[in-house]
Amino acid sequence: MNFLAHLYLSGNNTELMIGNFIADHIKGNKFDHFNEEIKKGILLHREIDTYTDAHEIVRKSKRRLHERYRHYDGVIIDIFYDHFLAKNWQKYSAIPLNIYAKSVYQLLQENIEILPEKTQGILPYMIQYNWLYNYQFAKGIQLVLNGMNKRTQGKSQMNLASEDLLIHYQLFEDDFTLFFEDLRNFCNKKINKTN
Repeated sequence: MNFLAHLYLSGNNTELMIGNFIADHIKGNKFDHFNEEIKKGILLHREIDTYTDAHEIVRKSKRRLHERYRHYDGVIIDIFYDHFLAKNWQKYSAIPLNIYAKSVYQLLQENIEILPEKTQGILPYMIQYNWLYNYQFAKGIQLVLNGMNKRTQGKSQMNLASEDLLIHYQLFEDDFTLFFEDLRNFCNKKINKTN
């Protein structure tokens, strides 16, 4: 899953959200300096990734992309699934997405000094281009895919993946809807178990 899903799956716990958001920029077990809730968020992020990678529905989604993108198929599916979460946001949250996104940006800015350097580096772009809100639009997804392609020096060709999204749009959306229900249940159990 990508940024929006990881944040959403943290529930209303702001410190869990911070941990879940920064986890990709934390190497190994180098997170002892964070408080317990942020640590739980980092571990929750890793459990979400493991659960997602092993799930048969996600594997089915990836198979549609594998021939063209190889090992980048999972990254692309993460982005596609965030698109479907943003597009169908009102099904999952009573808080409108634009308000939710602003509150997340504010939370991260208020805690900027504890964020890893890499996270601090992407935050201004995330806010400037309002990634969380713009995931719902084809143009927003294209910008993300273009950025990811640049980071791989064009090797991934991820900038082309919006074509695949359009070709298989309903299949990807159906996959997301089924999978996300499973993932929400998985996370709710994890969060309730640790509280």
